[in-house]
Amino acid sequence: MKRTSTSLGLLIAIIAAATFGLSGAFVKPMLEAGWSPAAAVAARALIGGIVLIPVAIITLRGRWSALWRGRWRVLGMALVGVAGTQLVYFAAIQRIPVGTAILLEYMAPLLLVAVTWALTRHAPKAVVLIGSVVAVTGLVMVVSPDGSGALDPLGLFFAVLGMVGCAAFYVIAARPSDGLPPVALAASGLLIGGVVLAAVGATGIVPFQVSFDDVQLFGQATAWWIPLLVIGVFATAVAYAASITATEMLGSRLASFVGLLEVVAATFYAWLLLGEKLGLLQLLGGALILVGIGFVRSEKADTAADLTTNGTSASGAHEPALDTGPRR
Repeated sequence: MKRTSTSLGLLIAIIAAATFGLSGAFVKPMLEAGWSPAAAVAARALIGGIVLIPVAIITLRGRWSALWRGRWRVLGMALVGVAGTQLVYFAAIQRIPVGTAILLEYMAPLLLVAVTWALTRHAPKAVVLIGSVVAVTGLVMVVSPDGSGALDPLGLFFAVLGMVGCAAFYVIAARPSDGLPPVALAASGLLIGGVVLAAVGATGIVPFQVSFDDVQLFGQATAWWIPLLVIGVFATAVAYAASITATEMLGSRLASFVGLLEVVAATFYAWLLLGEKLGLLQLLGGALILVGIGFVRSEKADTAADLTTNGTSASGAHEPALDTGPRR
């Protein structure tokens, strides 16, 4: 039963990575057509939240108190995991290549390893360290920044903020659910995050522009609502719900490593839609990421160190949210 659950969790995590990877390639043409990052993120989040509302209602089964008990988790997901992280990511890809931005963002697992190591003074197991090195090597090979726009200081700053927000997303997603279904967390976080961004944009604190001009997609003019719909339904609704679900099923460590496959997907989509390069180096890098995931998967997890869905250790005592492995 445990093996079946893990296999299902891996499948859901792969779906999350594949759909998350769509965002950069589909949003960049919108930004080039006149959309501001805040407007793009707000529209994306609101569409995704609306799509998930019916499923969230069904999974809650009338247990509305679960939303109140998980209010801080919901707010964290909305303000950091949805609004903040996506805003700085889209701001980054306006100034630097998608590959460079996502490379920096997905250094988040290493950031969490370092923070957890410093806080707990427990070194990660050798197999996790090996998997980390192999996977990050593959990550660098996949995106292989060519330097075009990669040294823009403001773009790099936004990308580093995206790394911090990405790490916070996994911390929040791995917290004890306390009866709050993953889809309900995703829906409420997306809706609140979208409303907050729209409100901030209305005040003029950040630029908030939309454009109804056609965008360039697949090398031809395409109606603006087509990429927006793809982003809202697949790269947001499906991606957020799947990622949170997978994190609860797999534990934060394994889910974060499988999440690196988003980089492979994003690079492929950027090649297909934006004409950014994809060669043998990227394919070999993708293979190394898979090998790194295999190393982490092979570890005999210590339940007292790697938290799962309920945030407790084998003894039943409540543990801190961070563990000795990375999470997105």
